Parts: sequence; C-alpha cells; structure tokens
Amino acid sequence: MIRKANKNDIEKLIEMALVLYEGSTYEDLYPEFFDILSLEKDAFFVAEIKDNIIGFSQVSLRYEYVEGTNTSPVGYLEGIYIEEEYRHMGIGRKLLKYCEKFAKDRGCTQFASDSEMTNIESYDFHTSVGFIVTNRIVCYIKEI
Repeated sequence: MIRKANKNDIEKLIEMALVLYEGSTYEDLYPEFFDILSLEKDAFFVAEIKDNIIGFSQVSLRYEYVEGTNTSPVGYLEGIYIEEEYRHMGIGRKLLKYCEKFAKDRGCTQFASDSEMTNIESYDFHTSVGFIVTNRIVCYIKEI
C-alpha cells in the first residue's frame, strides 16, 4: 500500500533516509522532515507491507530553474528509497507515480530528478521509469 506520510512516520523516514543520504545525521534531518510533513508544496509517500514501512519517496515543487526544463513549477523527486529485500518488485515505480500525481495536481507539467554520476543503481531506476538524461556535469574544487 502507498500512502502520504504523516508526522507519525518521521522516525522510520529518518531511519531510511540515513541509509540513502550518507553523511546526514538525525539532528539534521529531523527538523527538515518535520517541516516537510507540514507543507503543501512538498510531501513524503511511504510504501507499506503489513503495516511495516519498507520504502519512501520525497517530492517537492521547485520554482527556480531546473536543469533541462522549461516550465515552473517543476515536480522534483528529491529522494526515493526501498529496503533492499523489497527492491525490483515495482514499489519504487508506484511511489514515483504518487509523486508525479502530487506534482500534476499542483499544476506541474514536468517532473525532474537527479543523482550522482557514479550511482548506477539510481541511473538504472530513473531510466527504467521513463526519465531521460538532460545533462551531465562534473563539479570541481581547488584549494587556494
């Protein structure tokens, strides 16, 4: 079952997000997620099996320019995570559909996402659900 997340889900959302977003901390994520669960322009959706949350997706509306788009706002897949034993069962695709509907219901005609160039699993997921690559960038840093 897929449903919109609520504040009662915050602990499980953070637990999964800590796996997805390496380097994040509970202290960083809690206030951000608490705010998102209160907003109208952002949402989390959760996938449940037998009342156990096994995955989530996060969608936002972005009003600033999004690479490769020509409309505003743009629905944006901020993150998606499925516990490993439940992957490749179509759950991610279902979560994405809820995110797309959320964005479309709020006037979006385009939906975007991103991932690290080295994240092959994310690339495979995105292309399998219909995303097309619009740009690839390499970021640089130099100590001065």
